[in-house]
Amino acid sequence: MTNPFHEPLTADNAVLLLVDHQIGLFTGVRDMGVGELKHNVSALARAALRLGVPVVATTTAADGMWGPLVPELRAVLPKDLEVIDRSTVNAWHDDRVRGAIEGLGRRQLVVAGTSLEVCAASPAISATAEGYTARVAVDACGTFSATKRETGLLRLQQAGVILTDYASVAVEMLADNAHPLAPGVYEDLDMPFGTLVGQFVAARAR
Repeated sequence: MTNPFHEPLTADNAVLLLVDHQIGLFTGVRDMGVGELKHNVSALARAALRLGVPVVATTTAADGMWGPLVPELRAVLPKDLEVIDRSTVNAWHDDRVRGAIEGLGRRQLVVAGTSLEVCAASPAISATAEGYTARVAVDACGTFSATKRETGLLRLQQAGVILTDYASVAVEMLADNAHPLAPGVYEDLDMPFGTLVGQFVAARAR
C-alpha cells in the first residue's frame, strides 16, 4: 500500500477546498491575526488558480449569522464560481460539495477552513477515510482559541491528514522553478523571499 505522505501533490491531481472563510466567523478568530489569515487564504487561492487547480468553495448560513466570504477571498475567486452554501457541519456531508470534488476525479485534496478544528478538519478526515490524500494548509485556517488550534492539529495528525502551510502547498504543486508560471506563483504567494525568487526566475527566463 502506498504511503500517502509519499504521494506527490501536483497541479494535475489536486483540488482546493475552501470552507467557511466568512466575515462572521473571522470576527471570532483568535489564534492568528485576521489580516494574516485573509492574506494567506487569498494567496493560496490565487496560486492554485494560476496553476489551473480547481477550487471548491463553501459557506454555512451565508445569508444569516455567518455572512458571506471575506471580500479579500471573494475578489480572488472567479466571478462565475458558485460558492456552495450548506447547512451540514461537515462540508463533506453535503452532496453538492462532495459531488463537485468527486466529479473532478482528483484524489489529492488541499483543505483550508475557518474554523480549523471543525470546518477544515472534518472534511479532511472524512475524505481521508474514503481514500483521498488530504492536506490542511494550517496557516490558511483560523480558529477561536489556542486550545482549539492545538486539539484540532492533534486530531488531524491522529487521523493521518498531512499538515502543511499555504506556501508549501503552492510550491509543491508548482514543482519546477523553471516553469513559465513560477514567477507569477511566487508573486501570488506575496512573501518577501518569494518575491525575490520570482524576480530571479523571471530574470533568468529573459
